[in-house]
Amino acid sequence: MIKTAYTFIPSREHQYFDHPESPGRLDALEPLFALLEGVEPIKALPATVDQVARVHQLRLIKLVEETCKQRPGIVEHAPTYITQTSYQDALLAAGGVVACTRAVLNGDVKNAFALVRPPGHHAETDHVMGFCIFNNIAIAAREALASGVNRVMVIDYDAHHGNGTQNACIHDERFGFISTHQWGIYPGTGWFEDVPHARGRLVNVPLSAFAGDQVFLNVADDIFKPVVEKFRPQMLFISAGFDSHWNDPLASLGLSTCGFFNLSKKLVNLAEEYCQGKIVFILEGGYDPRNVANGSAAVFDALTNSTLSKAIHDPSPHHEPNHESRIAEIRKLHGFTP
Repeated sequence: MIKTAYTFIPSREHQYFDHPESPGRLDALEPLFALLEGVEPIKALPATVDQVARVHQLRLIKLVEETCKQRPGIVEHAPTYITQTSYQDALLAAGGVVACTRAVLNGDVKNAFALVRPPGHHAETDHVMGFCIFNNIAIAAREALASGVNRVMVIDYDAHHGNGTQNACIHDERFGFISTHQWGIYPGTGWFEDVPHARGRLVNVPLSAFAGDQVFLNVADDIFKPVVEKFRPQMLFISAGFDSHWNDPLASLGLSTCGFFNLSKKLVNLAEEYCQGKIVFILEGGYDPRNVANGSAAVFDALTNSTLSKAIHDPSPHHEPNHESRIAEIRKLHGFTP
């Protein structure tokens, strides 16, 4: 059995002038694949309309399809754009995540990483948003639930709040969600006191600028672990946003490549302890190609139980703010105080 699998879907026709969400952000990934050991690609097919419709309204799906037949253009203020191929590209991106999910569920692989674009975690049930067209990770989580899994959880460490994923699971007690994100930037959602009806299942962790390696490890130990332990998901899905790196051009968090590795190891270990190892990482943001490649290599090393293979030493030059009180507030709010 292949232990770790991946899908790589760069969607090279889905691009718009000088937009930061472009095929170029994945350009440094292809040399990486030749260096991976014990990791194999798997084939992906486009997601079906029925699979996408588990998350998105049919009206939106048809609107995207029809709009893409027109000339390229901006369709949302983020700005989110579409081209003539974007509908099929978005279906294929979602299909790449579904392929990884099915491979893990079927026992063909232990874990997987879907390196796809366009990204998905901002896309809501009824509209595209934040560079995202269809919500890839929510579609995959729904695929798992439809296949007989009783509970799933998404953990999102992109620099921006995963508002679309939260929207997709807000009323489903089988679907848990945790988002770490820089507070005060796009999309402006995800305060820790939001969604009071879903305490212990939907957990937002807004962070100050420059929160980095140590803060994320503390969050993993003090928030991720108790939430997963209480919710007991049978499969973990990870929104891997490498815009949490300290020199991403669109955000100001503080993770380094080593920080991505240590955080990913924590997540893989949680899957081992609570989900029989079932975990799928899904690429979201990250707008420096070098950071995307280095962060992806770190995730693969965590998935394959390897040491950090790339000799990358890129610590944040910024001082990390103290988040002990914020973590304590969130733990108390969700019932995790001693």
